[in-house]
Amino acid sequence: MSADEHKDNPNTRLVDAVRQVKIAAAERNDVVVDMKEADRARLEILAQELKPVFDDVPADDERFDFAISSGLQPRLWIDATAHVMMGRDRRTYRFVRDTRLGRTILAEATAVDPVMSAVTTYIAERLHEREMAFAADEMVTYRAGVSQRGPAPVEDAAETASGPGEAERAGDDASVAEAAPLSRRERTSVTRMSRVGWLLIGGFIALAAAALYFQDLLVP
Repeated sequence: MSADEHKDNPNTRLVDAVRQVKIAAAERNDVVVDMKEADRARLEILAQELKPVFDDVPADDERFDFAISSGLQPRLWIDATAHVMMGRDRRTYRFVRDTRLGRTILAEATAVDPVMSAVTTYIAERLHEREMAFAADEMVTYRAGVSQRGPAPVEDAAETASGPGEAERAGDDASVAEAAPLSRRERTSVTRMSRVGWLLIGGFIALAAAALYFQDLLVP
């Protein structure tokens, strides 16, 4: 096949086009790989600077990750919601946090120091939140224990606080309490007797009046 026939062949033109697409894709992949490696290298520098801070975090605190993830855009993860990534210019560190209202930028700078300070402050705030939560749990546990024990029994308190004089006063109070109902009963009986007496007196007066009346009628 001659060169002119090769150029005029549609299949040949398609093969050349596919070859050119593959070459362009390979070049783009090389650029993406280079950019990815550059981002990862910068994040590794930041992680190395923050290593003393990461080492001071309690080992039993599982909220923090402190790891660089792989992918098209590497990230230095601080915890499950906060991470550091590189900006579009591949030179700006961007410390962000994902919230229910969207992504919040906590710090952004081309230098390492401002981002280090922001990450350190963020970790300190999270540790303080944990301490406050533990303190609140201890207070709830203490209050629950006090409520379960309850106040001291009244009988025990009375036995502990009372002495001989208080026992005598308690006996006197009991005697007075027993005597009070008796006096009320006596007053009730006296009232009934006085009513009966007044009825008898009234009856005698009525009989005397009737006798005088009939005596005047019978005597001529």
